[in-house]
Amino acid sequence: MNRDGFRLAARAAAVMMAFGAAMPLRAQVDTAAAVRAATAWAQLVDAGRYEDSWNAAAPTVRENVPLAAWTSSLQRARAAVGAVSGRTLQTAAAFAAPQGAPAGEYVRILFALTGASGNGTETVVMMRDTGEFRVGGYFVAPRATERADYSAPAGAPYTAEEVTVTLAGRTLAGTLTMPSARRGRVPAVVLITGSGPQDRDAASPAIPGWRMFRQIADTLSRRGIAVLRLDDQGTGASRGMAARVTTESFAEDITAAVAFLRGRAEVDPARVALAGHSEGGLIAPMVAASDPRVRAVVLMAGPSWSGARVLDYQTRNGLAAAGLSGAALDSALAAARVQRDSLAAATPWLRWFMDHDPLPTARRVRAPVLVMQGATDRQVTPEQAQELAAAIRAGGNRDVTVRVFPETNHLFLHDADGTADVARYAALPDKKASPEILGALADWLVLKLR
Repeated sequence: MNRDGFRLAARAAAVMMAFGAAMPLRAQVDTAAAVRAATAWAQLVDAGRYEDSWNAAAPTVRENVPLAAWTSSLQRARAAVGAVSGRTLQTAAAFAAPQGAPAGEYVRILFALTGASGNGTETVVMMRDTGEFRVGGYFVAPRATERADYSAPAGAPYTAEEVTVTLAGRTLAGTLTMPSARRGRVPAVVLITGSGPQDRDAASPAIPGWRMFRQIADTLSRRGIAVLRLDDQGTGASRGMAARVTTESFAEDITAAVAFLRGRAEVDPARVALAGHSEGGLIAPMVAASDPRVRAVVLMAGPSWSGARVLDYQTRNGLAAAGLSGAALDSALAAARVQRDSLAAATPWLRWFMDHDPLPTARRVRAPVLVMQGATDRQVTPEQAQELAAAIRAGGNRDVTVRVFPETNHLFLHDADGTADVARYAALPDKKASPEILGALADWLVLKLR
């Protein structure tokens, strides 16, 4: 689970039933046998033999993941790449049994996939205590096939400049859209992506056509506001990662981006705002609370709950959608918590996210705040918008506006059912935010950045 608190489903077409993060191994492991077993197992999935693939899973997996949930998870995991026509081994590495997992040998195997709908990578975690290797975890990540075009559209009343923001150990690449007709210095906004590796458009290969940050940049720059959007650490053209990657290190990136904008001759340093989506809705208050010069803050589907509570909700919701209920659901949720806690012990981002309570930080924000929320969001629930607003007001900030948009999901797409599954996100017919959402955002920022 890598920085995937809020887009647990939307970051990749994936099912993670794996045990923890890789740790040093102290014994010799037959990785070749693990690769052979993983390949044979993956071919069962290729053929749609889901029950056979479930029978080939480790006992601890079968005890906690019923066949129906297993089948739907595998189908979702494969949705972004489609029918697999080629599989090439990339790496196979043994690692020690993570905390809370059964003792035995563990091997993480990475394949490159060629699929009917796109290419990707496939991770299979194999485990055994005695006898043969069995599957303990599985993950599929789609791979972008071409570099996006970040240039301004023809005839746009703004320019799009490739820029870099540099801070200790990393260089962030991005695009700065700048209004062409300027009378003096202009206001500016930094856009802050949600969880999971995203480029400057907030795009994910798993959801072709969804580029909300490109829409926002276009809308705002047509209204006279400069916009800086960046590729995440280690994503796209950005280079380097913080030694300890947590939400705090991503906040450092945004602090550097604000300083970059204030140093631009075209930008009014007193009129710089932040707009964050999902995890970006955690980061924006962190930066604003420590920088009283931030002029305005927009939180799009930002959480008010702790990460542990968010993950509990998302996991329960996903298990229920897979057909679990009653005691079976409770058992699967308990098992997921054990695996999550084990992974958190070895993953700084997840440990920080699970422990973080957003409300004390929200109470320290003094800039005007717009809270935007989809009424059918199943990843950050609608009541959290009002909870965030109440916390901000409780700190003495009365300039808080809440906008809840009907039939709108976590990605701010029209969705009457409230999709919280990457395959269903990808299947939505319209991948663009509506003029109502973009207009509400732009109108509020134009007013606050005057």
